[in-house]
Amino acid sequence: MDLFEYSLSDQLRKDAPLAARMRPRTLDELVGQEHIVGPGRLLRRAIEADRLGSIILWGPPGTGKTSLASVIANTTESAFEAMSAVTAGVKELRQVIAAARNRRVMRGLRTILLVDEIHHFTKTQQDALLPHVEEGLITLIGITTENPYFEVIGALVSRSRVFRLEPLSDEETALILERALSDAERGLADSGAELDQEALAHVVRVAGGDARIALNALELAVETTDPDDDGVLRITLEIAEDSIQRRALLYDKDGDAHYDTISAFIKSLRGSDPDAALYWLAKMIYAGEDPRFIARRMIIVASEDIGNADPQALTLATSAAQALEWVGLPEAQYNLAQAAIYLATAPKSNSTGAYFKALADVEEEGLVEVPDHLKDSSRDRKALGHGEGYLYPHDHPHHFVRQQYLPDRIQGRRYYEPSDEGYEKKIRERLEAWRRQDAEG
Repeated sequence: MDLFEYSLSDQLRKDAPLAARMRPRTLDELVGQEHIVGPGRLLRRAIEADRLGSIILWGPPGTGKTSLASVIANTTESAFEAMSAVTAGVKELRQVIAAARNRRVMRGLRTILLVDEIHHFTKTQQDALLPHVEEGLITLIGITTENPYFEVIGALVSRSRVFRLEPLSDEETALILERALSDAERGLADSGAELDQEALAHVVRVAGGDARIALNALELAVETTDPDDDGVLRITLEIAEDSIQRRALLYDKDGDAHYDTISAFIKSLRGSDPDAALYWLAKMIYAGEDPRFIARRMIIVASEDIGNADPQALTLATSAAQALEWVGLPEAQYNLAQAAIYLATAPKSNSTGAYFKALADVEEEGLVEVPDHLKDSSRDRKALGHGEGYLYPHDHPHHFVRQQYLPDRIQGRRYYEPSDEGYEKKIRERLEAWRRQDAEG
């Protein structure tokens, strides 16, 4: 590196965002993730001994995945290569592999390859990497915000240890901000900025465990604030609120957050907790979830988990879906919330699942003949006797008459067992009376 290149590199480091400048250089500087890098933990021991095997670091943004990789790069004696799966292709991968092989042959040096956003690698790219990880030529560090068990090929996952990073606690986020304010080499100490406790608490709360968001907000606040009359650059709550106004939710519509949140919403409806249902509904709407998807799920819940315990539930859920089409967001939030509250507080029954018992019999029994008296009499009554012997229920007391409706092979089979909840209790009483009459002949 010549003098000009060194000067440029040094300037780029100084001009880098605060979050990049404050990236930890050692394990002791790393904040959080004690469950994987705390004293005595396997990953910490492997890093300190420079005996790291292939790993995948999985977790939300701003939790320290790249920081941990940076610590490894500063600690290892191995060659360290890095690439982004967003921009790199098979060509770049082959170049890295060729260089790694040359180092191993010529110098006996191992190569650690960091692949950021590894879930963006296609299956072909992951397959191209696999044999080199398998033979030990490459030690892989994969970084991903997505569930690697779904987004990374199984063969790579099986040859790596997966470490799950968790969102930082409020105390950990606050510590990172305080370090940035007191660090004169890489942080903001030279600015003389002071952060009010209310401002600190607000940034920490809205950042939601994402250190990058917190540091970016702090940097913006410092850069856009003038010293007060006493010459102090004071970051007040008002300034902090302007610098970080909206929590950025981790919510990929095709990822874990999507499936986990809708699961929590449905289970809250099923569990009769309207407060939790409203919370998860609000989270999905806030994060930009398709409201039609939410409405469809509520329509399903209305039949699957409530059914005839409250027949009005299906009507209200479909009405909310229709209202969404007519009104749209944001006003339709009222309609979706009304439906969610109604479904959560309605009596519950899963007896409509009886259909799947009947379906299982259909699949098992195969082709089953319809009893003659139930067949259509408009075409073959004279020739084949179809419909003969059918008893018309409305011609009998209480509009009920005992007769066979199931095929001969499964006559007497019971599928539907109404619950004792809500309106279905009345259905149960009525059905039991019919069945008693049927049994008495």
